[in-house]
Amino acid sequence: MHIIITGAAGFLGARLAMQLLEQGTLDGQPISSITSLDLAPCPVDDERIDSVVGDISDPSVIERAFREDTIAVCHLAAIVSSHAEAEFDQGMQVNFDATRSLLEACRHRGNHIRFLFSSSLAVFGPGMPSPLTEQTAPQPLSSYGTQKAMSELLVNDYSRRGFIDGRVCRLPTIVVRPGRPNRAASSFASSIIREPLGGEEAICPIDPEFAIWICSPETIINNLAHALSLDAARMDACRTVNLPGMSIRVREMVESLERVAGNEAGARIRYERDPQIEAIVYSWAPLFDNDYALSLGFEVDEHFDDIVHAHKRYMDDQQN
Repeated sequence: MHIIITGAAGFLGARLAMQLLEQGTLDGQPISSITSLDLAPCPVDDERIDSVVGDISDPSVIERAFREDTIAVCHLAAIVSSHAEAEFDQGMQVNFDATRSLLEACRHRGNHIRFLFSSSLAVFGPGMPSPLTEQTAPQPLSSYGTQKAMSELLVNDYSRRGFIDGRVCRLPTIVVRPGRPNRAASSFASSIIREPLGGEEAICPIDPEFAIWICSPETIINNLAHALSLDAARMDACRTVNLPGMSIRVREMVESLERVAGNEAGARIRYERDPQIEAIVYSWAPLFDNDYALSLGFEVDEHFDDIVHAHKRYMDDQQN
C-alpha cells in the first residue's frame, strides 16, 4: 500500500512520514511505501520512502507521484501566510490550483483515495463568535486563509460526490517548530521560545497581550496520523475538523519560557511591533471549541510548560 505526502521535505511532512512508517499499517493494511512530493527530497533516511522532486503546481509532477496501489494522499505542501500575501499568483498556484490538481488526479483513478488536507485557522477572521466551532462560517481576511477555505470546500465536495474519502484538518499555530524562522506570519511564536533557549535574540512583532491558538508538533503529528486512519462514518457530513489546541497570550508564553529556562531567556526577546504581521495575525481567532475533535479521538496539549520542556530536550538531544 502506497501513500503520497506533499511537503514531506519539510518539518511536518517528514515527521508524518516517520510516524506512518512506525505505525506500519492503515486500515489493517501494511504501508509498503511513501512518496514525498516536494521541491526537495525527503530528509528521512528510509528505503520505503522515495522522492518526486518538482513543483506541485505542475500536474505532470503530481502524476509522477501516483502508483497503482496509492491508497492515500496527505496534502501538507503550501505557500505560507505572509508569502501568499506578498505573492498572490504563487499563493493561488500552490495553495489552490495544486490542491485541485491533486483532487483531480485522485478522482480520475476512481479508487476512492483517502485525502487528508491540512488547512488553517486562518480561514476565520476577527470579531467572530467565541469559541469557534466547525459550524462557524469561514470569513478569511488574508489570501492564505482564502486559498485554504476554497480548498476546504473542494475537498468536502469531492467527498460528497464520492470521488475521494476526504478529511480536512484545520491546524493551530505549531509551537515550537525547530529550525529557523520562515515567511509565515506565525513564525515568531516559535522564535520567541526557540531562539532564547538557544542563547539567541528573538523579535516579537505583536502585542504580547494578544492570544493565539497553538499546539505542539508532537500532538499535531499524532492528530494528523489519527485523521488519516479515522473512520469517515464517525464524522459529520462536513469532513472538516478544527484540531484541538490551547489559547495562550504571548506574555504567558514568555512567562512559561522563564519558568523553564530562567529570566535571562525572556530577556533575549525584543518587542518590535510590525503592522504587516499584526494585520495578518490579528485576523486569526484565538479560541475554539475542542469538544467535537476530542469526541473523535484527537489529542490536546494541556500545559505550555510541557511544550517548552519538550523543545528544550529536543535541542539538548541535537547538541549531543
